Amino acid sequence: MAKIGRYEIVEELGNGEMAAVYLARDPFIKREVAIKVLAYELTQDPLFLKFFHQEAEAIASLEHPAIVPIYDFGMHGVQPYIVMRYMPKGSLQTRLKRRGLTRQELCDLMGRIAEGLDEAHLLGIVHRDVKPSNILLGEDGRSYLTDFGLALLADSETKGDIFGSPHYVAPEQAISSASVVPQSDLYAVGVILYEMFTGQRPFEGAAPLEIAMKQMGEPPPSPQEVRPGLSPALTAVILKALAKEPGDRYGNGNLL
Repeated sequence: MAKIGRYEIVEELGNGEMAAVYLARDPFIKREVAIKVLAYELTQDPLFLKFFHQEAEAIASLEHPAIVPIYDFGMHGVQPYIVMRYMPKGSLQTRLKRRGLTRQELCDLMGRIAEGLDEAHLLGIVHRDVKPSNILLGEDGRSYLTDFGLALLADSETKGDIFGSPHYVAPEQAISSASVVPQSDLYAVGVILYEMFTGQRPFEGAAPLEIAMKQMGEPPPSPQEVRPGLSPALTAVILKALAKEPGDRYGNGNLL
């Protein structure tokens, strides 16, 4: 049986450009875990190694019920890995495709994530990549924030780089990570709320740069125009979260 450290690999859960994630079993305490392993071809790049260690550091410093906890960190040859709680219900991205969630359930899911972001922000950590695929669902049906690989700690030296997923990136983040603030994460929460309640994202485009330009310069279509019948109160919440200027957005995660 293949192993990473002491952990027995069961199956691969996902494989991206930066890392692969595996379902594994901890034989010592008889529980399933998720293991995130940095891609082998990136192990020679100091920047990616730094981001990976930064993610472990960020998660380890956070103790909040809405943030996926880290159990262990180690090296598999030259590849660093993070051991985390296994979330068997998948991501919010997958759940949204199936539909069927009530308005209250949607608000509860994102309200919980906003609370977790508030905790991170208090510790000087801005996630910078909040999106449905980085929100996992536990056995209890609750939402959990994961993937702090791009998190900007207070002492980070990478403030000149541009990161994030273009559909969810705030206008200031599309310009430069030097401008990222806690309200940048809350903008992403606004995009997710828009997507949840209208069935589409506020900005689309043929290329990431086109989407980023729209984030910076175009007002989002009113959620009520996209989904007639949406309440004025919820529409106002979403549009405030999507304000172009960080100071015009909510000051914390108490949106819903």
